[in-house]
Amino acid sequence: MKLFTSLSFFLFIASVLASLVRNPNPLNGENATVSLRATADIPRTWDSTAMADFELPLATPKASPRHVPTAYYYRLPERVIYKTYPVYAPGREPAGYWEWLHKQEPQIVFDPAKLKTEADWIKAGELLFDSPIDNQGAILTNEDVRDPAFYAYTKMPLTKDGIMPYARYVISERGKVLVGNISCGMCHTRVEPNGLVLKGAQGNFPGDRATAWGLRKADTPEAGIRFFTSLMFNAPFVKDDPNTQLSQQSSAEIIKAFEAVPAGTMGRQGTSILFPPSVPDLIGVKDRTYLDHGGLARHRGIGDMMRYIAVNQAMDFLSDYDGYIPVGIKNKTRPEAGKSRFVGTYDRHSEAQLYALSKYIYALKPPVNPNKPSGQSKRGERIFIEQGCVTCHTPPLYTNNMLTPVDGFEVPDDHRKKYDIFEISVGTDPGYALKTRRGTGYYKVPSLKGVWYRGPFLHDGSLAKLDDLLDPKRVRDDYVPTGFKGANVSTRAVRGHEFGLELSAADRSALLAFLNTL
Repeated sequence: MKLFTSLSFFLFIASVLASLVRNPNPLNGENATVSLRATADIPRTWDSTAMADFELPLATPKASPRHVPTAYYYRLPERVIYKTYPVYAPGREPAGYWEWLHKQEPQIVFDPAKLKTEADWIKAGELLFDSPIDNQGAILTNEDVRDPAFYAYTKMPLTKDGIMPYARYVISERGKVLVGNISCGMCHTRVEPNGLVLKGAQGNFPGDRATAWGLRKADTPEAGIRFFTSLMFNAPFVKDDPNTQLSQQSSAEIIKAFEAVPAGTMGRQGTSILFPPSVPDLIGVKDRTYLDHGGLARHRGIGDMMRYIAVNQAMDFLSDYDGYIPVGIKNKTRPEAGKSRFVGTYDRHSEAQLYALSKYIYALKPPVNPNKPSGQSKRGERIFIEQGCVTCHTPPLYTNNMLTPVDGFEVPDDHRKKYDIFEISVGTDPGYALKTRRGTGYYKVPSLKGVWYRGPFLHDGSLAKLDDLLDPKRVRDDYVPTGFKGANVSTRAVRGHEFGLELSAADRSALLAFLNTL
């Protein structure tokens, strides 16, 4: 049953997941140690000292999230990782495949005792990257992925073999095949126009269109749609919170807002479908100092990557934002550990699973770049230097790994000592940074490496192509954004980051040629 069909959408029965759990984690106390250190040097994820300064304060400091206590976190049962299988689009499935799936026995595929080498951990991490944390229909159901109309509505990208790579079938008991949702790979997998799959790249799963499909098709009651939207996005600590206002609108208006978010951007929890973040490219993330568009999470090593994954799958729903807990009882009281009924909050990845997943993410490599250096690109590199682009997008990472404040945010004095602040605003829309549960008042300086396979661009995906970034017409009010526009919007200026807009057409072409070689 589609999770969006009613208010009971969220009321999962804890015993459904409990039946999947083999070994509850014995780490119940603040001073417990990780028992797998003989196998690998695995940091402790929910370490109270590390968690204390893991994240930046929010732009509304008093609402900075207070995450669940350590003892609470380790009382949650560990996830069991089952073998998964490809999802084919209708008409592309091999003959007899569906029937064959129903004859398969469940197979548990993650066993840290068998991981002896670095390569073993990375390979296991890839399995986890594609492994869903939900098989109860949080986004997609069997009915959806076997319906040709779903693919037409969402404009779903497919591989050369007709596979929809953003979800996988899960078999946790023989004869029962369910489509799994909410894996890392769901958001961070990209299918290029030629069918090439790029794991870890800026993903292009049309997730918000898929959500809109589910809401429309299931004829979800208005109260259920409003509840879901508020759970995902409300930031009541923000003055005149536009997300709360959206969640109080009609079903039709909310669904239009979901439909307006293009592939390559995603209204993940705690962000907004009014200011949707473009999906981050994970390739090269090992060298990034901050995670999230606003630099919310510090990245000081693999332990922080593990913490980031844990928070985002999906412990932040249990966090306390100045008295507001997204999945709390009446948004006030945190449920007992393991008793929450919302996906991802009643269980967690084990330490070994998080470690393997982080190892895989760190090992991601970019695809072979078809854009080779040329005389034009070398000229473009000179322009890149002359225009001062290297100040923020500093080689060889093509980022200075710093945070830039948005217009309307005053940098606190103590931030200058704690964080890497580049105190020049580039003038892009500040909505995400000031009006969401992830807003810090900053945007991080992104790396330009791999821009040739990425898109849409800017933090909100307003521009579909890199060329559009250098189009002088984009700052005019009559401009039609090529990426995210917003519901009920026909034209709007895409202001900010106006570097290079005064270049001649020849110089812009040379600069683009250089950027595409990175």
